[in-house]
Amino acid sequence: MADFNNYQNRMAQTRAQTGAMIDEGLRAYMLKVYNLMALALVITGIAAFATFTLATTNPAFAQLLYASPLRWVVMLAPLGLVFFLSFRIQNMSVSAAQMTFWVYAALMGVSLSSIFLVYTGQSVVQTFFVTAASFGALSLYGYTTKKDLSGMGSFLIMGLFGLIIASIVNIFLASSALQFAISAIGVLIFAGLTAYDTQKIKEMYFDGDEVAVAGRKAIMGALTLYLDFINLFMFLLQFMGNRDK
Repeated sequence: MADFNNYQNRMAQTRAQTGAMIDEGLRAYMLKVYNLMALALVITGIAAFATFTLATTNPAFAQLLYASPLRWVVMLAPLGLVFFLSFRIQNMSVSAAQMTFWVYAALMGVSLSSIFLVYTGQSVVQTFFVTAASFGALSLYGYTTKKDLSGMGSFLIMGLFGLIIASIVNIFLASSALQFAISAIGVLIFAGLTAYDTQKIKEMYFDGDEVAVAGRKAIMGALTLYLDFINLFMFLLQFMGNRDK
């Protein structure tokens, strides 16, 4: 009987140690995801401000970047690169995938540099900090909640497709009322996606993954949260931003 009790105790200790190791691995994995995302945001911010500064001191560069056909390349290049990374990452090394992510973040910064021409710098900074606080709270909820958010995620993704279609339609309609509705719905959708994607990234963690597999998962997780942050920021900016007159 004593031997049986000792066996049960050893099994309980083993399970506890295994659970602690998994928790520690999960925390390290999520920390890497957030660090990669944060660094990408820093790269985007530096690229955006540097591009805007160069444009304000060099009218020819500003004309080329914002008023010539090149502006379409600047706008669409990040979209093309994010699709490339999403579809090709499984065949890339971790270092190549990470470098592609940094290049994407820089291109996104160049694309977003025009917001400094539209909104005051103070309102851009204020909106960024509001976005950061909101994102942090929503991501923390997604990480800690025991509720399954997969049903909500499916609904939000359907709403995202509707939002994209409405945005394309409004390019031709140029309706301020429709734009306001798109902005409001966009904030709600990306707020929900932040929590949903965080939970999904957490559930993708597997302590038996090889280093390369875990590295690629972390990069894709960081890319997903980065996109949530950027879109949440842009939609909030349409509400909170003071236009530069």
